Amino acid sequence: MAPAQSAPQPTQNQASAPTVLPSYATVAGLVLGAPLIVDARIRSAVRIKGAEAANVAPGRGRFYIEADVTGVIRGAAVAPRIGYVADLPLTDRGREPKLKKQRVLLFARPVAGRPDQVQLATLDGQRAWSAELDSLVRGIVRETIAADAPPAITGVGNAFHVPGSLPGEGETQVFLQTKNGAPVSLQILRRPGEQPRWSVSLGDIVDESAGPPRPNTLLWYRLACGLPRQLPAESLESGDSANAAVAREDYAMVLAALGPCR
Repeated sequence: MAPAQSAPQPTQNQASAPTVLPSYATVAGLVLGAPLIVDARIRSAVRIKGAEAANVAPGRGRFYIEADVTGVIRGAAVAPRIGYVADLPLTDRGREPKLKKQRVLLFARPVAGRPDQVQLATLDGQRAWSAELDSLVRGIVRETIAADAPPAITGVGNAFHVPGSLPGEGETQVFLQTKNGAPVSLQILRRPGEQPRWSVSLGDIVDESAGPPRPNTLLWYRLACGLPRQLPAESLESGDSANAAVAREDYAMVLAALGPCR
């Protein structure tokens, strides 16, 4: 992972308006979906028209762009100058955006056998560079490649609620399914006269002292954006309807505490 070489410079986004920092969830989705992240400065942009731009969404134009690479944040090395196709928003008046000399971050995939070509990983895989976005991207990349990086959540396994000896006391456990099979579980503790407390455990050992994930972290993203919106009926082990209802209530509380995946 090579740092960008050029010093931060003021930049201008495609609509010549102040750059708005995307949400953590948006940037995390870009990082996780892009094996190649490049810091570059646009050298030239040519509008593509006709049949080759027939499927461009309204309000956008298709461009072939050449850019000088100033750094590779993630992925294998590429040529000093790369080319790619991008469908970019037009201005409010339907004109072509000013792209030349613009500094950008590219969330892309390499093209086999063509180190001078890349393919944007998503429609909005080109983002106007800013110091704040650059810092956020690099932070998420570090989280992603860490040895203890939380896995992607693919579903809910078993879930059950065990009532305690006192009225209003009990514990709900929800075991999650993950892309790589690594164990992840949720624990929700209820005590009489107290608000329910919840935690997430990574690993086979349940750690009730771990607490919830910090907002705008990769673990928060994995949960907020990976958990189903309701506890699946087939996940509930208990045949007791009252215990099942508490488990569903506790699961909904966790979702509310995480907040939406924006």
